[in-house]
Amino acid sequence: MTTITSLTDRRARARGERPTEALVEAAAAGEPLAWQQLIDRYAVLIRSVCRSHRLCDADAEDVSQLTWLRAVEHIGRLRDPERFGGWLATTARRECLRVLQGRKRVIPTADEVRNPLFAAHVDEEEIALAAERRAAVRQALTVLPDRQRTLLRVLHSEREPSYEAVSEQLGMPIGSIGPTRGRALQRVREEIHLAPLSAA
Repeated sequence: MTTITSLTDRRARARGERPTEALVEAAAAGEPLAWQQLIDRYAVLIRSVCRSHRLCDADAEDVSQLTWLRAVEHIGRLRDPERFGGWLATTARRECLRVLQGRKRVIPTADEVRNPLFAAHVDEEEIALAAERRAAVRQALTVLPDRQRTLLRVLHSEREPSYEAVSEQLGMPIGSIGPTRGRALQRVREEIHLAPLSAA
């Protein structure tokens, strides 16, 4: 069976770019350019997963940020770096399901929440954890400088803007977009680790 990553790698090789496995190893070693290239390569995949779950823009943005944060946290421990695309898609799906479970938790009345039939279909711990993670990401984004926060929102929007469009929209040199995004994601990661998350 052809995997997500193998298809992506084929296109990457056609463009003269490094294969995913090499990028994953370089990113795990702390190479900012490798992270930038992985994000460029797989941002569309994460957005497509969010669209398949019919998430609103705000929830899709949360899922995208959380998925990349999970990648930052686990990239050095992946058993099959060449299957990074599949791992990323699975992680995004899990985050999407947590968001959808969180919606279910908000909709019922107090009586329905206490109803055993409803409780049998809801994992309260997972719901609380998902809400906690989303809150942590939102809080982490608030500490970013306006320029970095705006850049992340634009790059992870549904429109999938090109660097040229982002440069024109934000008045940023094209060459500074990748490094600025890398610094922003690193800052978000640091803030998440500092936050008192029960799932840390």
